[in-house]
Amino acid sequence: MAFTLNLEPLSAELQQRAAEELRETPEIVAEALVELRQLLQNDTSIYFKSDDDKILFIYLRPCKFYAKSAYALMQRIAAFREKHKNILANLLPEDEKIAFTQHNVVNVLKDRDHKGRRVLIVNCGGTWDPAKVTTDQLLRIFYLIHEAALVEEETQVNGVIVIMDYNGLGMKQVKALTPAFSMKLLSFIQDAMPLRLKEVHMVKQPFVFNMVWQIFKPFIREKLKNRIHFHGSKMASLHKFVPPTHLPKDYDGLLPEINYGGKEWYPVIEQQVEHIKLLNTFGQKQ
Repeated sequence: MAFTLNLEPLSAELQQRAAEELRETPEIVAEALVELRQLLQNDTSIYFKSDDDKILFIYLRPCKFYAKSAYALMQRIAAFREKHKNILANLLPEDEKIAFTQHNVVNVLKDRDHKGRRVLIVNCGGTWDPAKVTTDQLLRIFYLIHEAALVEEETQVNGVIVIMDYNGLGMKQVKALTPAFSMKLLSFIQDAMPLRLKEVHMVKQPFVFNMVWQIFKPFIREKLKNRIHFHGSKMASLHKFVPPTHLPKDYDGLLPEINYGGKEWYPVIEQQVEHIKLLNTFGQKQ
């Protein structure tokens, strides 16, 4: 199966889930769109394309159609983009093509999990060479992936989970995972990412991982802390959250071993270049 994005509108089943979990009913949606448009029109400091319902849905869904919350999220995204414009300004997939296609650091499973969520795998152990893919590049890759994921309404509703694989983690990687990077990454995840991050699973972490965790821990707020789970080498522990039927052999699952990576799914992100260019225009007005 080739890697593809689902560009279809929500199925009846997903519409039902959106109504139950996100308050996504015709009346609430109509009200939220009007209110959010008003808030954006009254704010001269930030720009988001406000005449397109599909765009506004990106920010309303993770905020359960509370317009003020969606507006606050947009303000945080604008502030984050401004603060890190040296990394994010006009960022396009081709800027990180080599990191995507030649270094197996970040991967997306072809199959969704049992709850219809996208599964992102971050190989932050031995397969990651910080001299070849810097932490700033890691952040740029995460940013591009999340921008591509936003075109999938199914992902907007079901959310995403992340598996952080620390297999082979050594001092080279530990040294790269600095407090400055952890602040940047966690600020993105906690403040400026309009995706529903449902779970983060730490797997195969060696003893040296404790040093990394001590760096990240102070910046993690309660909501995210409750969604982080540690499994070590015990895949049965991971299986309590994601059943083996939806995991590859790499994690003692029943699906075939992962034999694909960024090289296979980079073209999918490239196809979304116009969407990414549009998102690049959003943020603080200069």
